[in-house]
Amino acid sequence: MGIFKRIKTIAKADINALLDGMEDPIAMLNEYSREMEQEMAKAQKALSLQIFVENKQAALIMETKHLVDKRARQAKLAIQHEENAMARLAVQEKLLHENQLSLYQQQFEAIKGQTHILNEKLQELQEIYNELQHKKVLLASRANVAQSLQQIQHATASFKQDNIVRGVARAEERILLMEAEVQAGTQFANPMAMHDTAYRNYINEEEVSRELEKLKSEKESL
Repeated sequence: MGIFKRIKTIAKADINALLDGMEDPIAMLNEYSREMEQEMAKAQKALSLQIFVENKQAALIMETKHLVDKRARQAKLAIQHEENAMARLAVQEKLLHENQLSLYQQQFEAIKGQTHILNEKLQELQEIYNELQHKKVLLASRANVAQSLQQIQHATASFKQDNIVRGVARAEERILLMEAEVQAGTQFANPMAMHDTAYRNYINEEEVSRELEKLKSEKESL
């Protein structure tokens, strides 16, 4: 069973162990899949040839049985006609074909055994291939998750705390500056109104003197 030599190693090995130390396990699994597909194609071809040989041997057995039956009928017919020489020849050929039939049947049983072994090996190979395909899907999913986590970790590691703190401080300063600009703009939005307010709050000294004289006069009159 040389066509199964390569795949036999894979069948007996732990697939997880085969993946140890590989830089790209998915690529390796794809390579194993291609190799197994090639081996399966060889096995199917061998099985087809084996089935052809088995069918050919079965046809040879059937043909030999017909010859045995034919010579048996010829021998009986020759005896009925008292043709002893013809009968003897028919019996000899009948015995010869019976010997051949026995040999053909033994060969047929051996061929069927080989066909059975080939069929079992092909089924075993198919099971291993299916298992590998299933494993490949699972590992591809795990590889994608691991790769995503690595990218996240790399992105996280690239951030520096000091840079973040300084950045927040700059943002805060910018906001304070914006608030101060808004406040300043509100205070100086109407300069004339501020002038009017200052004017209204201004009191003439002469008016103050008159008001004081008025209060003193009122006190003296009392």
